[in-house]
Amino acid sequence: MSHTILLVEDNPHIMEINHEALVMEGYDVVKAKDGRECMAALKARDIDLIVLDIILPDTDGLTLCRQIKESYDIPILFLSAMGENEQIIAGLRAGGDDYLPKPYDIGVLLARIEARLRTVRRKKRPANKSGLQINLSAMIAYYGDTDLQLNRKEFSMLLAFLRSPNRMIGKEELYRAVWGTEAGDDLSALHTTVSRLNKKLEIGGTGKRVAYSRGEGYSLDKI
Repeated sequence: MSHTILLVEDNPHIMEINHEALVMEGYDVVKAKDGRECMAALKARDIDLIVLDIILPDTDGLTLCRQIKESYDIPILFLSAMGENEQIIAGLRAGGDDYLPKPYDIGVLLARIEARLRTVRRKKRPANKSGLQINLSAMIAYYGDTDLQLNRKEFSMLLAFLRSPNRMIGKEELYRAVWGTEAGDDLSALHTTVSRLNKKLEIGGTGKRVAYSRGEGYSLDKI
């Protein structure tokens, strides 16, 4: 599964160079030119790593980093023309996971991103190698030694079923558990997430699927 990288950079030239390099490496890339667009992107997409400039039009990267870390467990790699030791230390103490001063070699940036994603994946991997298991803090689900590679919505849905074993969950209750809001009349997002979760449960060889019983709700059943 391709990782999704969020680039937060107000310099269009640097943004385009980094965007092109990451796409050529097979990453999905989301672009944001300021703090507002960054936070909007985090709410809309599942992001695996953020490349964050420190000087932005509407905020500074250190403040934005602290704001992100309050709600998201996502690695942040700072890019900044401010490369003095004191500034690097400030970035790391603000919650940054890495710091690359400008100007930089694009190959070094790609290697840093690859290494950070590899390290995060290894840390999140549970030791137990049998059965369906979850890492709640990392939001990762495994079956045996296989990472099911669920996004946040799929993970939240699976967690809802695991927290209520042997019980039907109504559509409205399941929607609240995954999205944190009332469902309203449009349940297309719920249906799409059920379908995607079932596909990943099948690919992972779990022997389970989310089933729907009309008038009763959803349950996690054995195939």
